[in-house]
Amino acid sequence: MKGLFKNKPRTPAELVRHVHHLLLLLSSKSDIDQKREEKYLADLSRTILDIRTVLYGNGESEPIPDACSQVTQEFFKEDTFRLLVLFLLNLPLGARQDATHVIANLQRQRINSQIIASQYLEKNLDLVDMLINGYEQDGDIALTYGAVARECIRHQCVARHVLGSDHMKKFFDYIQLPNFEIASDALSTFKELLTRHKSTVSEFLSKNYDWFFEEYNTRLLESNSYFTRRLAIKLLADMLLDRSNSATMVRYVSSVSNMVILMNLLRDSNKTIQYESFHVFKLFVANQNKPPEIVNILVTNRNKLLNFLGDFNFEKADEQFQADKQQVISEIISLGHKDPHGTSMDNCEVQC
Repeated sequence: MKGLFKNKPRTPAELVRHVHHLLLLLSSKSDIDQKREEKYLADLSRTILDIRTVLYGNGESEPIPDACSQVTQEFFKEDTFRLLVLFLLNLPLGARQDATHVIANLQRQRINSQIIASQYLEKNLDLVDMLINGYEQDGDIALTYGAVARECIRHQCVARHVLGSDHMKKFFDYIQLPNFEIASDALSTFKELLTRHKSTVSEFLSKNYDWFFEEYNTRLLESNSYFTRRLAIKLLADMLLDRSNSATMVRYVSSVSNMVILMNLLRDSNKTIQYESFHVFKLFVANQNKPPEIVNILVTNRNKLLNFLGDFNFEKADEQFQADKQQVISEIISLGHKDPHGTSMDNCEVQC
């Protein structure tokens, strides 16, 4: 007889409403003793797992679209999304991971062909600010908030907000934090901001070129950290080689000081950094409208460059790399006679 009176399973919408109720109780804490708080927290953890199962399936069956829609609509209808984000750090580790997966999934759900998470976040950008500022906190906070922030940056309105704020200047500090995990996570978020939404990134780089690349060159490309230099040069190549950023690329490769930095990176002791640096250096050489100062440097150091490039190789180099290298060599050979007033490669602190 006992089995006849089991509680009826909650519907997807009821699961979200139950989470909302528990989050309100736990957030207030005014009339909750420790035992009751533990009970509510355990119930919340189970319910979040149930919601994750609705959104992702249980391994044996695929998620049901209608159930996912119910969960999504309910989450954003009564601010349950905000409550969950604000309570994330109070959840046990397992429940926090489940909640992070739920938040990530909600960013992709469409209702009537619209991603309502994007519409919600556009009106609640203070949540985004809180997530990015998490990098100023301890490890667990920074990593949890960083993971959620990257999911939110999937939406162009969120990326535009962050790119247009003072957060971008702070990222140069976050990337150089002594905690390697946090610094790596911050760099992942930084990369997402600068590569995902092409038109928004192009606009940002155009409007903020001077201060951004001054910081990028001095604090990332010339960093003492091998990890920072390696990922920064790879990201720089990704940005400059993107057609959306063609105007920024032309401006960057027309700068003598930028080329000097790249020539120094070409002689880095690490082969991977040399390889990634080559993919940016080749843009300076391939530029058909090279300023005279850059031509002078290339001509003055033609023999050193040709000797260096002749021996330059990389274990994982493919046919495209070999073709690019040959093109660079051909372009340097084709340059005019050495200008006696040209800048020496040695003067640039580059000794290829």
